[in-house]
Amino acid sequence: MKKIKMSDIAAKANVSRSAVSLALNGKPGVSDETRKKIFDIIDQEGYKPLRKRKKGGVRKIASVNLIIVSDKNGVVSQNYRSLPFFDKLVSSLTQNVSGFGGHVQIDTLSIDNLASDLKTLLEHTKITNAVVLGTDLSRNDIIAINKRIKNVVFVDTYYDDIDADFVTMDNFRGAYTAGKYIISKGYKKIGYVASNKLIPNFYQRRKGFVQALAENGLELEKKYMYSLNPIQLMPSSDLPEFNTKDLPEALFCEDDYMALRLLKEFLKQGLSIPEDIAIMGFDDIYEDVMVIPELTTIHVPIQQIVNQVIFQLQSQAEDSEWEAQKCLVSTHLVERNSI
Repeated sequence: MKKIKMSDIAAKANVSRSAVSLALNGKPGVSDETRKKIFDIIDQEGYKPLRKRKKGGVRKIASVNLIIVSDKNGVVSQNYRSLPFFDKLVSSLTQNVSGFGGHVQIDTLSIDNLASDLKTLLEHTKITNAVVLGTDLSRNDIIAINKRIKNVVFVDTYYDDIDADFVTMDNFRGAYTAGKYIISKGYKKIGYVASNKLIPNFYQRRKGFVQALAENGLELEKKYMYSLNPIQLMPSSDLPEFNTKDLPEALFCEDDYMALRLLKEFLKQGLSIPEDIAIMGFDDIYEDVMVIPELTTIHVPIQQIVNQVIFQLQSQAEDSEWEAQKCLVSTHLVERNSI
């Protein structure tokens, strides 16, 4: 099999060789669309850049397996690449590892057959360094994977009582910030839109939001609590019926997908946002600025999360005495026009 070169990648992507170099090294100078095209071709062709390191420098990990555990009824479904948050996470990880000469192999397992799928994968592939997208994983799933792979970091999930490496956003603090912001705008009749799927991240968001309200002598009324599919943007039968004569003044949604669906639905019903009802989300996906009014939300720093994942994985590989580390990456408020 002919070894593919950087010039071949450039030709297939219809870009210059320097554009490929910029993308590989994580430098500015190429658009997100071009960068994605380059890394898609790299994935398809199995291109492995030459590793360069200075004399006496740290030898970087040569390969990383990104393990996606999909759940047809969960957040990480088979079409996870179509979701902006996960697409950016996967692209950033590939970009980061390829930038220092490594290679990312993506493996997809089914949560319904996790034990057998993991066994089969490890029988056919030697995996030393892995990043596991653990959004839908249970405590027992995390423990099982952690026992089977030498160096592993779980991203987008967090369990206090498991001795493993985790990196995720600070969901509690992010939603707490959202609650404080909504209250600061003068709203007192506040509603909450929860995921209709049990997800540890969203449970932490709920706790943070409720605490923010409690500190201001407010609580969520049952009639103003709703649930939605957390990853669906298009209309569907799970959309709750709202009594337009008795709406909360403001709604916080556990993610932006739910917030955007409701924003579009309320506009369709002839309501004004934020005059009739204010809406806020969580994640800061790119669709937030493609609607009018643009969505107020909580920004998740995906690139920083990826950088921390690489640091912890690299540290495990280098240090035999490395102790498991749990990292919560802070978020921040993005003020737009929906509140």
